[in-house]
Amino acid sequence: MITRIQYSNIKRLLTRFPAVALLGARQTGKTTVAMQIAASLKEKVLYLDLEKDSHLQRLQYDAEAYLSLNSDKLIIIDEVQRKPELFALLRALIDENRIAGRFLLLGSSSPHLVKGVSESLAGRIAYSEIGGISIEEAQKAKIAQETLWLKGGFPLPLLTRNHNLDEEWYRYFVQSYIKRDLAPMFGIVLSEKTVENFWKMLAGNNGALFNRQMYAGSLGVTAPTVSRYLHYMEAAFLVNELQPWSVNTGKRLVKMPKIYIRDSGILHALNGIKSLDDLFGNIHAGVSWEGFVVEQLRLVKENCDLYFYRTHNGAEADVVLVKGNQPIACIEIKISTSPKVSRGFYEVINDLKTAKNFVVIPSGDAYPISENIYCYSLAEFIRTVMPALTDS
Repeated sequence: MITRIQYSNIKRLLTRFPAVALLGARQTGKTTVAMQIAASLKEKVLYLDLEKDSHLQRLQYDAEAYLSLNSDKLIIIDEVQRKPELFALLRALIDENRIAGRFLLLGSSSPHLVKGVSESLAGRIAYSEIGGISIEEAQKAKIAQETLWLKGGFPLPLLTRNHNLDEEWYRYFVQSYIKRDLAPMFGIVLSEKTVENFWKMLAGNNGALFNRQMYAGSLGVTAPTVSRYLHYMEAAFLVNELQPWSVNTGKRLVKMPKIYIRDSGILHALNGIKSLDDLFGNIHAGVSWEGFVVEQLRLVKENCDLYFYRTHNGAEADVVLVKGNQPIACIEIKISTSPKVSRGFYEVINDLKTAKNFVVIPSGDAYPISENIYCYSLAEFIRTVMPALTDS
């Protein structure tokens, strides 16, 4: 079993806040973390899974009375977005007895949960997001970086003994999200075929600028429909929209975001990549590595935000780390272990005036490329550089 980095953080937050929300895509391990926390506590725990009719029924007639009867327990509510009207009730119960560690809410959908929280639980709740397995977690579990990159961060397929990608698991996972989850989760009607084609287009253009007009033309829908589909997939923690960093440099800057499928296993399944041999021989290998690095950085970022930077003349940094409103580092992502830095990257450094800049590669020893550019393997960069950058 992999010990998730959210475990200790959730336990800490439960000692400070009446409610804690653990958010993330399905199958990322939210329930496992919650059950580990429950097992570690001396107090009583009540677990409700709102995808089970028997559990949902307990809250149908008089939820207030039922929850009040269990006020001496930590109440864990799984898939809480299925009953958003609970949030107003939770606020009232918390205000009647405002002590820490009353509710642990697990959710696979950010819009309903965040909307309910913003209206009802503001000031009473803390958040933690759980993504796929991070490289740090994988290393502690003796899982090779290449395996994590190929198979993605969902625990179940990652931990299977099969060294190749479990393409069938990912195919049914995507189909399940399209058919069962996205539409009822957001109370909308979605065209399954259109969403499936949208998935495939995103996989074929992973890391590219998102031009909704181009997608709309290819899918035969309107641009607002494309934006809505993207919003739903991002809200379900399946895609990542990396925004461009805009500064007053006097240069024409790209304003469209870049879109990444967050889990590399889903990306590879959609692109027909089943093994490491397939991956390294595939035209998508470079952008797959780029997306994998971006997601790993996103999983560990603290006190900073991720952007990219690109001018219309072609100068580009794959990632710009921004703290407050100040760029602190530019990052170029290379799949080669003997990378060459582009002239455009030097232009970006000159534009943004960042003193520390990096090239991130799959493996190898760290070394300086120039006075203010250093080359690091991904694992070493996350272990040593990211904490120093974001804590300073």
